[in-house]
Amino acid sequence: MLSYQHAYHAGNLADLHKHALLASALDYLTRKDKPLSYLETHSGRGLYRLDGAEAAKTGEAKAGILRAEKNGWLPADHPLHAALKSVRKSYGANAYPGSPLIAAHFLRRGDSAHLAELHPAEFAALEQVAGFANLHHQDGFQMAQAVTPPTPRRGMLLIDPSFEVKTDYALVPRQIHQIARKWNVGVIALWYPLLTDHRHRPMLDTLMSSHPDALRSEVRFAPARPGHFMTGSGMWVLNAPHGLSDEARRLEAMFRRHFSA
Repeated sequence: MLSYQHAYHAGNLADLHKHALLASALDYLTRKDKPLSYLETHSGRGLYRLDGAEAAKTGEAKAGILRAEKNGWLPADHPLHAALKSVRKSYGANAYPGSPLIAAHFLRRGDSAHLAELHPAEFAALEQVAGFANLHHQDGFQMAQAVTPPTPRRGMLLIDPSFEVKTDYALVPRQIHQIARKWNVGVIALWYPLLTDHRHRPMLDTLMSSHPDALRSEVRFAPARPGHFMTGSGMWVLNAPHGLSDEARRLEAMFRRHFSA
């Protein structure tokens, strides 16, 4: 099933949570003068337009990243600000980076990137902006299983499914278990939605039972519109970089301030 299109949701509150943590992790990892590998299983198109028809239809960016920037929710020196500035300089004031272009801002010469996307139209769009990476038009978990452990061995994997197929919740822990066994030093980050039916909970229970030291960060907010079932955003990170737990707690407190009942 390939119906999901992130262009309708780019820059929403879940992206704010996810991308703030991703930028913070990559900022830390690239401070050391050692090469790294960056992998993504579900890359999307890499670049979005906040003045496009999709964003206008949902208004999620206006309630998310645009509201956060207007009201100063993130510190001025936050790594996400630097990534946004870099992308807007290249693509215009209404551009918004998906995770591939956030990663591109931090990656250096000598670093390696592998990006997978299965959706034909999304992959074609990704090809236009991700020349820095090895691109894989295939199932992202197949790519990750084939590439790990990567060269360089130091690095990070982002798993960011749409979860439009309910079986993803059972598939993800199995895939992470296999990848972590092969790549025990890799930072493995998983984004997941918090839905009204709490279907993510068994998946998280399985992950935490296998990796009790992993970072788990969840934030909550009101549904984007009536009938919308997502009420929050989650990030689970194995081998979290130093300081990422502090950033997660700061973000959680920020969301509580602005969205507590």
